[in-house]
Parts: sequence; C-alpha cells; structure tokens
Amino acid sequence: MATARRDTLLELQARAQKKWADEKTFEVSAPKDGSKPPKFFGNFPYPYMNGMLHLGHAFSLSKLEFASAYHRLKGDETLFPFAFHCTGMPIKASADKIKNEIAKYGNPPVFPVIDEAAEAAAAAAAAAQKAADAKNADPTKFAAKKSKASAKAGTQTYQWDIMKSSGIGDSEIPPFADPYHWLDYFPPLAKRDVAAMGCQARSISHRSPYDRVGVVNAVDWRRSFTTTDHNPFYDAFVRWQFNTLKKIGKVIKAKRMAVYSPLDGQPCADHDRASGEGVGPQEYVLIKMRVYDECLVGELAPLAGKNVFLAAATLRPETMYGQTNCWILPDGDYGAFEMANGDVMVMCDRAARNLSYQERTKAEGDTGKILSFKGAALIGCAVKSPLAILEKIYCLPMLTILMGKGTGVVTSVPSDSPDDFMALSDLKAKKALREKFGVLDEWVLPFDVVPCVRIPEFGDACAPIVCEQLKIQSQNDKAKLEEAKHRTYLKGFTDGVMLRGVYEGEPVKIVKPKIRDLMLESGDAIVYSEPEKQVMSRSGDECVVALTDQWYLEYGEEGWREKAEKCLAGMRTYHDEARKAFEHTLGWLRQWACSRAFGLGTRVPWDEQFLIESLSDSTIYMAYYTVAHLLQGGDMYGSARPSVEPSAMTDEVWDAVFLGVPLPAGSDFPKELLKEMKTEFEFWYPFDLRVSGKDLIQNHLTFSIYNHVALWAEDESKWPRGFRTNGHLLLNNEKMSKSTGNFKTLKAAIEAYSSDAMRFALADAGDTIEDANFALKCGYYDLQSARDAYRLQCGGLGEEGNMHAELVKRFIEVSTLLLAPFCPHTCEHVWGALLGKPGTVTKAGFPTYVEPDKALMAAARYLDDLVSSIRKGVAKATAPPKKKGAGPPPPIKTCDAAHVFVAEKFGGWQEVCLGILAEKYDASANAFPPVNEVLDAVKASELSKDANFKNVMKMVMPFIKFKQDEAKAVGEDALSVRLIFDEAGVLNENAAFIAKACGLKAFAVFSSAGDALDGAAAESVAAATSGGVKVDAATPGAPAVYYITSTAEDIADGVAKMEV
Repeated sequence: MATARRDTLLELQARAQKKWADEKTFEVSAPKDGSKPPKFFGNFPYPYMNGMLHLGHAFSLSKLEFASAYHRLKGDETLFPFAFHCTGMPIKASADKIKNEIAKYGNPPVFPVIDEAAEAAAAAAAAAQKAADAKNADPTKFAAKKSKASAKAGTQTYQWDIMKSSGIGDSEIPPFADPYHWLDYFPPLAKRDVAAMGCQARSISHRSPYDRVGVVNAVDWRRSFTTTDHNPFYDAFVRWQFNTLKKIGKVIKAKRMAVYSPLDGQPCADHDRASGEGVGPQEYVLIKMRVYDECLVGELAPLAGKNVFLAAATLRPETMYGQTNCWILPDGDYGAFEMANGDVMVMCDRAARNLSYQERTKAEGDTGKILSFKGAALIGCAVKSPLAILEKIYCLPMLTILMGKGTGVVTSVPSDSPDDFMALSDLKAKKALREKFGVLDEWVLPFDVVPCVRIPEFGDACAPIVCEQLKIQSQNDKAKLEEAKHRTYLKGFTDGVMLRGVYEGEPVKIVKPKIRDLMLESGDAIVYSEPEKQVMSRSGDECVVALTDQWYLEYGEEGWREKAEKCLAGMRTYHDEARKAFEHTLGWLRQWACSRAFGLGTRVPWDEQFLIESLSDSTIYMAYYTVAHLLQGGDMYGSARPSVEPSAMTDEVWDAVFLGVPLPAGSDFPKELLKEMKTEFEFWYPFDLRVSGKDLIQNHLTFSIYNHVALWAEDESKWPRGFRTNGHLLLNNEKMSKSTGNFKTLKAAIEAYSSDAMRFALADAGDTIEDANFALKCGYYDLQSARDAYRLQCGGLGEEGNMHAELVKRFIEVSTLLLAPFCPHTCEHVWGALLGKPGTVTKAGFPTYVEPDKALMAAARYLDDLVSSIRKGVAKATAPPKKKGAGPPPPIKTCDAAHVFVAEKFGGWQEVCLGILAEKYDASANAFPPVNEVLDAVKASELSKDANFKNVMKMVMPFIKFKQDEAKAVGEDALSVRLIFDEAGVLNENAAFIAKACGLKAFAVFSSAGDALDGAAAESVAAATSGGVKVDAATPGAPAVYYITSTAEDIADGVAKMEV
C-alpha cells in the first residue's frame, strides 16, 4: 500500500509538535494584576485506565479539542487539562482474574479448548434475554446497554486474552495481577496518545517558587493526575469533598436497596458475581389491587376472609387513573403470600422472594406462601385498583407477559400503553379469543379507553393515535409496538400534562414523584425492587434485592433537587434532547449508594471499611485541575511534592482554597501557596464546557450538577456553565467495544492515518444526537466549492492566469485559519512554510471580514443555479427520442444556442400577494402571522374582482408558502417585486462564460415582455412562443429558456431547428 501522503502528514505532524514544544507555544501567564480577561475552561471525563484509549474516546475528546482551539484563536485564555480515572472495581477485579488464571492454568496459562457450539448457544440466550429486558425496561429511563465494567471486560472468557487483544505480550501480563501496576502502565500511554493527537491547550502558569516544572506539549500535563489513594493529594481532595457533604447533611447511612446474595448473606458486589456484572436494583411501585370477596371461590377459596391484593409492579404510577383491566398470564405460576401486616399479595414466586428481603414478610427470606395456582384461576376476578376512575375492573389474559420481570401481574392503561391498547382491542374484536380463555363479554366490551395524560403531539390518548399512525394490526405486531412505545413513553414524561386526580393540569415530569408518594403514603402501594437483570453469585445463588446498611448521597431530596434544576436552567446543553434527558434524570434520580467494599479508591473518611465508589469521587474534580500543578509539581501520581506534603492538605486548607473560608489562626500553611491556589481557582472556575458521551447524563453529569450546587450552594458563580453530550462513534456500523473486538486504538489510528487525517474524519463525523459536521461544512467544504466556482468563472475551463493572485493568497490564508482547529499540524506548515507568516497559526486569530454584498451574493447563487439548469436543459433538448421498432437510428442533435427570457418584476396576482406578505412580515421576529390571516387579506384584495379568481387562488397558496420560506431564509428582500440585482445585466455580463460552461455557440438574453419589444427581441419571443415556451411564465429569478438545436442534415440544408 502506498503511504507517501500519510508519511508526509506524519512528518508535518512531528515538525509542528516540536515547534510548539520548543517555542512553548501553549504557555501563558494569567494576569498578575487580578484582571479577568476572557477565558475558556473545558474538560472531558477522565478515561478509565484499564486499557488503551481508542477512537471512541477521541470522538468525544475531539469536541473539546476543537472548542479549545476555537477559543484560543479568539484570543481567550484557554485551559484544557487531562487526567486518569482508576477508582472502582474493574481494575481490581481484572487484576484478581489475572492472578487466579495464573494460579489455575500456569504462566503463561494454557486454557481449555472452548466449545464453540456451546458458546454460540450462550450468546443466543444472552441476546434473547437482552430483548426481554428491553421489552420490560422503563422506556423513559435512560440506561447504558452495559455498565462501564462489563463494557471493559467484555465477553471473552479469560482476562489474559483480553490483555493480549490490546497488544500486550505474554511476558508483560503477569505484573497486572497487582492492581497498582495498571495505574503505572496505562496512564503514561494514554498521555502519549493524547499528545500525539495534537490536542491544543495553553498551559497557564502562575510563576512562583512552588511551580518549578516546565510544560510538556499541548494539554497542560502539569495539572494531570490519577485518582485513588495512590495519589495522596487527590485522595485528600476527595476526603474533603465527602467530609463537607456529610457535614451539610447530603450523605447519610441508612437501609437501602442493594443486589444481595441470600446464600452468602451479604451484598453481592460486581467482583462476587458469576454473571450480571454492573447490574443494579430496579425500583417499582407495587400497586395493591384489592380482590372483591365474591371472587375468592374455587381454587382461590382458601383465601376467603383475607385482605387479598393482586400486586402489580409499575414504573408509571401517574397513569393508574386510566386503568381498564389487569393482565394475567393464564399458564403462569402464581402464589398467594402473606405479608408482615397480614395482607395477602398475589404474584410470582421470584417477586415474592425479592420482597421477603425487603422487610415486607414476617421473616427475612420467608415468602409466607399460603397457596399456589395457575394464572387461569385469576381470569375474570374483579378488583378495585388504586386511583382507577373505574370502580371495578377485571383480570384478563395476556400471553406476552414475562414472568422473569416484575410480578407477573400487569396493570392495563390502554390510553397510554400501545401494548395494552392492542391487547384490549384484540379481545374486544375477537370473540373466539374471548371464548378460548373463558372471558365473558361484560368483562371486556363495556370498557373503553380512559384518558389520563394529555400529550400535545398526540392528544388525550396517545396509544390509539400512534397505533393508528403505524397501522398496527394486533398485539403480535411486536416491532411496530416497540416503535409506538418509543414514540410515546418519553414524550408522556417530558411533555405530558395530567388530566385526572389532584394534580390535574400539572406537568407529568413535575408530579410523577408526587403521585408515587401519594400512593405510598395512603397504603395503596409499596416500594418493590428487583435486579435490573438476572444476577448469579459465584456461589451459584440467584441474587435478589435486599434492604442493607450503606452510605448514600441524598440525590432527589427536594431542596437539593430544586437547586440542581436551577443550575440546569442556567446551563447550555446545546441540544433540546440533552436538556430533556437531564430534566428526566433529575425527575427520577434518588439516593445513590456512594460506598463500596471492594476495589480501588479513597476510603470513606469516617468509616474506612468502605471505599468511595467511582461515580462519586468524580463529580467536582474539575476544581482540582485548577490547583493540581501547584501541589504535584507536574507528577501525575503526586510523588514530586514541590511545595507541601499531602498531610498539609487538611479540610481547613481546602475550605480556604475553594470556599473562601479563612484559615484558622496559627495555621502554618504557606501563605504564598494558598494565595496562588486561590488565584488559580478564582480565575478558572467555573468550567465553561464539559464534553461527554450522552450515556453519562443519567449518572455522572447529573451527579456533577448535584455536587456543585451542594458545595457552592451560596456561590452560583461556581456552578457549571455547559455540558455538551454526543453519541457514539461507529466502526463497521457498530458502536466501538473492546468486548467485540470492534475498536481501533488511538495510537493505531494516528499511525495509520496521521493525527490530522484522523481529526478531520472526527470533525466530519455525525453523532446520534445531531450531525457534528456543520463547522467543517462551512469552514471547508463550502469554501472549497466557492473557490472551485471562482476558478471556473475565471477560465478554469482551459485558460490560465485569470485568477487574482492576492485573492488566491487570501483564500489560502482564510482556509488555513478556519481549518487550524481541526488540522493544526498541516495548517502550521502552510502558515509558516507556504505563506511565510510569523509565529504560530494556533494563535493567529480568526480572519477578519467585511459584510458581504447581498446583491452580489444573490447574483452569484443565481448564476450558479442557472448554469446548472441550462446544462440539464441542453442535455434534455439533445437527447435522442426513444426508438420504437425497427428503422434507422435518429440523427444526433447538437444545441447551438439558448435564448433566455427574463421578467423585470412580479406582476398581477403575484405582485398583490407580495405586497400583502411584505405588510404582514415581522422582520424583528422573522415571522409571519397564521396563514389564514394572509389568505383572508388576499381574498379581501382587488384580486377578488378577477373573473378567474377561483383558479388564481389555487396558485396563491403554493406561491405564498414558497415566498414565506424564502423570506425566513434570506430576509425581507425576498418579498420585493424586483430582484435585488439586475438579472438581465448579470446574464449579459456573463454571457460568454455561460455559453462556454454549457457548450453553446451562442447565448442571448431577452425580456419576456414581448408585446412591448421591437425587432430581434420581439421575433425571438414570438419564435419561442410558437415553439411551446411559455415566455410570459417567466418571473424574476426564474427565466424561461429556449434551446436551438440542429442535426448534421439541418446544417447541410442550412436549417437550424428550434426546440424547447
């Protein structure tokens, strides 16, 4: 494979990076006079250090890199630091796997041969389970497909093989049995790869005796750090954070739901699991549907005299007003279980087992089962359900209920659930189906949809509307039902308004938790949790969810949530979809277990048997970036210690740095260092932008908001200013994943393509939230197209030397500056070596410009469009007719000339419509009134007197719509009866160019007003009209064109044939 071009790019890359390092391009001192020039502080979630960085990391990172480069070109002081996350279970669990594999299989290990057929069967079973989980998941709750841990570990059988797939040799793997070896091995490699990518950030340096270390190319690596107690400075910072949170009441110890192994008698952490790594508790509201006493007969007779409830698990308590029935699986195994308060709950055994560990039964682990039966025994039972508008509803059969999720009892709200609506519709429409399960008509036919939530897009009952839109025929149309659910469920939360109950008229996203609490307080429901997916412990036990003692962050507490919502309201999220996702997360997020017993990290300061988990020690570390270089001296592990020992970083010192609290009297902490730390923090904070994958909205990013508003509750100026989330980079049309082998490391990509080529591709890539290539379209593709059009018009069809040299040089300069954020190495070469400019392109500033000449721009667009149109017209005019039957081929035609007829102004009904539109147009809002108001004005105008008024009105509406859209795009000039440029003049000035570009011998321009012309113009109009051209249909900007063609025979006879 030829690599000369790639090799040239790599050479330019090396030269540019050496130049930046030698000239210390990215070093700049902050103002010492305390002034506040414009600044930009951007950051990126520090990557987890259990492997190499890949293109997926680079995709998100590139968004921040481009933004940082943009702000530097603007002249802003720009900070772009980078760090490495090592907290949590995955590294420790992977290290233990290496250790165990060596012990069991040798060094290097010799693994048993894998049964490929069994592995394929297991994969198929896993896929089926994934589909089932997706069907039963809360569609309004954002959830990653895999936890970070499982995504890193993947499906490969052995950790040793996973390490080898990352390019690590057999001889290098054994040291990875020590978890801290991972911290020493991967962060330096990640640093190398990010630097090779050419990430640009000014390294700000407040020069002092405490800052003795120079800068390393690009990112400000002096501020880099690793997490865990391996870095004692960061460890002290996290301990301060949690001590402060506990002091202000945000951390509590209480019994909360956790995945639990009954056999082991303790919570089952990820490293204790044989399967289900990364799975957490899923909370439901368990609706208590009271069974009418007269139904406790037959198989249910032993329950007579008891308070019997069907227990239905739901994620949408706000829709319970719309219940019309209850669903049961006829051949499902159900039981009746006595609770601690004497109530009897009907559900499946698996759900009862979970509930028995949640302090609901008389003894832990004892389900209190008193009766077993099939679901068929419940068909036809009448129940009274909480909140339901209907007094009595019935249990009906549904064959798609999965007993592995929920309780096996399912509420039915056909107004808002497409599945429920189609299942109920099937029972109503199919008598044979009712007879098959012994369903009486009176249990089904009288029950119609009960609206409970209004969604503006769908009205008062979204499910029937969407099912009709998608033409869903039955409850078996699974794919379309999934699409219907996708369309409605999230909108029900974000846009829905309650139609029933005490919160009628209020937004669902506000009252959803209130309705939940209302049902819990009344005793009509209880909280129930189960694992999100099946979890098996290493002891072979299927795990449950149990109430256990843990340390929790009180996310969701009303006052705290209100501050978080206020912070979000003032932030930039860049996409409406992202903002709605944040709002949704704030709506459902509750207490978060912030402690773990296993892994790496910082110990809980007041309870050191626990570690602070990985999503909790990573919420405000952006503040640590501002001071890290002063404490660590440029060493990411905190071992250099140029100024103070870690033990000096007490809570009181951190309070002074970040909260402005005075140090206690007599403190011996260096005053100059404290002053410099405070200066750094006050100058840079808050951060302006955090770039991340959208899957972190539901946890990390929302946690960051919560922690900022808690720690800086009295100083809103320190709250985050912006989060920019993106989707995932696809490779081979799939998300990158180490588990599937479908990934490319950052190092490999740079070596294969060069940094600039990779960066350009990342800039040009779209993501699943919104296309990300707008800047490249304007800054590169459109500019290149303009250059090509200019070159063409200056004689690019064969002549040389007609392009203006200074303009060409200006084009190269502007292109270089606009591309510098994306391709800095190549642009650095062009800037210095080709253009001979001094300094570095990274600080050259954006090109200045004057306001464009609107008339000239419009004329240029018109000319381009007309040339394209005439070329198509020539091709059509010279195309041979379709041959019919035998006979000689038709003669070949050529197009000799084109006559163009232009209209000076809009006239007649079009002129009247434009006058009305101009009168109605609101230039300040770039908007028009409702179309009916415009049409009423047309009907009231002089046009109404036209005898042909009805036919005119048929043309009015399309014309008005076209002109409204044009005005919204280019402004009120679109509403003038004349173009803002001289159409005929433009065509005459460019006649030679048009003729050559379109392959014509002659090109002529005439007015379309033939009756007012004399001589050749009038003759041409007459000839065109007789030839079928509607000359009088020409309008400004849309001329009529007449093509003159001939054949070889015509030329021999001295005849030129004219055709449209």
